[in-house]
Amino acid sequence: MSRCYGTAELKDGVWRVEAEPHVMMRLRRWFKRGGRQYGAIELSHTEEVCRDLVWFTERFPLDIRPLSALKSGAASFDDRQREFAQVLAGEIEPRRFEMAIPPRRYQTVAAELAMRSPGLLVADDLGLGKTCTAIATLADPETRPALVVTLTHLPRQWRHELARFVPDLRVHLITKGTPYELAGANGDARQIRLFEPGAAAPRFPDVLICNYHKLQGWAEALAGKIRTLIFDECQELRRDASHRYAAARLLAAQCSRRIGLSATPIYNYGPEAFNVFEVLRPGALGTRTEFLDEWCDGGGAKAGIVDPKAFGVYLRESGLMIRRTRSEVGRELPALTKSIVYVDADERQVERVAADVTELARLLLRENTGWKERGDAARDLDWRLRQATGIAKAPFVASFVRLLVESGEQVVLYGWHREVYAIWAKLLASCSPAFYTGTESVVQKEESKRKFCDGSARVLVMSLRSGAGLDGLQHHCRTVVHGELDWSPAVHEQGTGRVHRDGQGDPVVAYFLVSETGSDPAVIDVLGIKREQIDGIRDPLVEPFQAISKSDAIEELARSFLAQRGLSC
Repeated sequence: MSRCYGTAELKDGVWRVEAEPHVMMRLRRWFKRGGRQYGAIELSHTEEVCRDLVWFTERFPLDIRPLSALKSGAASFDDRQREFAQVLAGEIEPRRFEMAIPPRRYQTVAAELAMRSPGLLVADDLGLGKTCTAIATLADPETRPALVVTLTHLPRQWRHELARFVPDLRVHLITKGTPYELAGANGDARQIRLFEPGAAAPRFPDVLICNYHKLQGWAEALAGKIRTLIFDECQELRRDASHRYAAARLLAAQCSRRIGLSATPIYNYGPEAFNVFEVLRPGALGTRTEFLDEWCDGGGAKAGIVDPKAFGVYLRESGLMIRRTRSEVGRELPALTKSIVYVDADERQVERVAADVTELARLLLRENTGWKERGDAARDLDWRLRQATGIAKAPFVASFVRLLVESGEQVVLYGWHREVYAIWAKLLASCSPAFYTGTESVVQKEESKRKFCDGSARVLVMSLRSGAGLDGLQHHCRTVVHGELDWSPAVHEQGTGRVHRDGQGDPVVAYFLVSETGSDPAVIDVLGIKREQIDGIRDPLVEPFQAISKSDAIEELARSFLAQRGLSC
């Protein structure tokens, strides 16, 4: 009989492992997620942990209680990994998805993986048809009823795509933030009582479409009644301190299948990945503490992934994420050129806020500043200086865009501040600009898109974070101008991806208009940090952008501003 070195007992979803001192030392090296505490190690009961414990006990036998739970979890992990690899390798043929417009081969592969998984992130390149992949799963009755959660401006686009691909589905757009009796899909005026999905006629809708803002009001009513949850642009789940996140968790816990769609699931920091996957595959990355111990360089919300490449490979091999690039699926686009153009700025605009920003910067960088005072200073500094920078360069951005229009181009122009939009509206009046920002209603946004697509508007002004998922601009435009900068490179990628996507027949140019004063110099530097995080996770085989500094973004802004003015901290 082999020697037993200790025990591993499962209780309340946690394995508690106690063993001889030298075995515990090895166990802590093996399971970084177990923390650095002395004595017993506690590990979440996940399939992966079960598989690792089985490996470990082959070298150091433990008394497992109950052994059946450990073996079952390990077997499930092995089966899921094997199936995932076989589907990707073509050894398992994807099922046939009955659709009016057949999906492409790579889309059926991803749909097959989603059908076999309780939760999957589809992170294919922008414009590769992640929406079609998700709709393919809805063609199977096993997945219905389903709920699609998307951005405020996209429900009608989803309804249109569902009608194109699977026209027989009964689809309903949720129009209010509180539950109500649902009108029949496809124009049926009869009422469908939401809380009686088993009623003979009329029946429960096949697909409900809801935006993230309305999710909170509907979560309790829909919990347990939905089989499949599709989170479009699932980077919206990256912040866990929100009502929408709590609602998403509630719904996710009571459905059998969750699919996340986003080419840019992480906007800023590593722990955002944990928040997204805690909805898509609850518990798959362990507890938050385990995740931070295992993958990150700190315990805060702004912790970075220590090795983004390793984490990206892990997500793929664990069956948590699938990502294909255009070259991998043979859907190469015309060339994309990214050009940084330095423009003049009216420094008087920055001077107007200089005294206040200087005081805020010194307060922020002072070692004895309290955490609340520091947070308030950071927010105020960021808002004041970025707005002043946008206003300072707005006339020069408008001149640049006007030259592009006069040369025959239609332009998508990205900004952030309303005061900047007002300047652009006045100086670009001859270009008949249309607006797609946080100010316009859904109907107004659709009208702006129509004007741009029919050519009556030569410039479409969009806010940096308002157009994710929007399709159709690529047929009318090949030029993007980022007139203001965002802290996240993923936001810029989303913006450029509205034009550089499937259906684009011309080379695309994305201009980043940068001033040498105000906030722009610091933002350009900090973008490198976040690009390293995103590219390493999504594309482990691609060398990530080399970070210039890992300072906190706003502190870097404060230092940059003081340095521009020759001032000390």
